[in-house]
Amino acid sequence: MRGARQVSAGGVVFKQLTSEIKICLIARRNKKKLVWCLPKGHVEPDETLEATALREVKEETGLSGTLLGPLGSITYQFFDPSSKKHIFKIVHFFLICYQSGKTADHDDEVESVQWFPIDEALKIIEYKGEFDILKKAKAKLLNEPN
Repeated sequence: MRGARQVSAGGVVFKQLTSEIKICLIARRNKKKLVWCLPKGHVEPDETLEATALREVKEETGLSGTLLGPLGSITYQFFDPSSKKHIFKIVHFFLICYQSGKTADHDDEVESVQWFPIDEALKIIEYKGEFDILKKAKAKLLNEPN
């Protein structure tokens, strides 16, 4: 059975408050459990990675922002029962500074959208690859080596 490749893009959306940095995470339900993760989605034909990241962030969080630069990518694989194929996926992430929008305006693919202090976001984010991306974002935002 052949595998399929998927390319996605997403973002680490942040806002700088007087005393702290907050990160926007989305929650999806996975087997009755809420899973906190970063917003991301498939690249459409003729769409750049950057445009995908901004579009997916807007759809999944209700928020718009300014793209500040790449944070790297993660790769993983999984089995898709509907297509009966192994999927090999790469997700490119970008640092995005919040500009406008409300988390209540997210789409129905997402169960919840919330702002978290960056250290709390690092504690609750579910996936190791996304944790690593969030650590890179924190290092960039605090001008620390990663």
